[in-house]
Amino acid sequence: MSYYMTIDLHGLTKEEAKKKLCSVLSSLPGDVGELTVIHGYHSGTALQGMIRCFRHPKVERKILSLNQGETVFVIKK
Repeated sequence: MSYYMTIDLHGLTKEEAKKKLCSVLSSLPGDVGELTVIHGYHSGTALQGMIRCFRHPKVERKILSLNQGETVFVIKK
């Protein structure tokens, strides 16, 4: 059974958000299949752009949510 986690990056700079995201991805339990990244949208799109271009070995693909303030990372098995 696959689980999901959520990380909220509101209020962080792009560098702080990238560091936190890398840390979370590196320590994800093996049974997590999706990571929902909440980056916000209404206060600007800097985090959104960084998250949607972000690459990490554990991320198989990204799902752009209908909610423009979040992006879902599908985690490699």
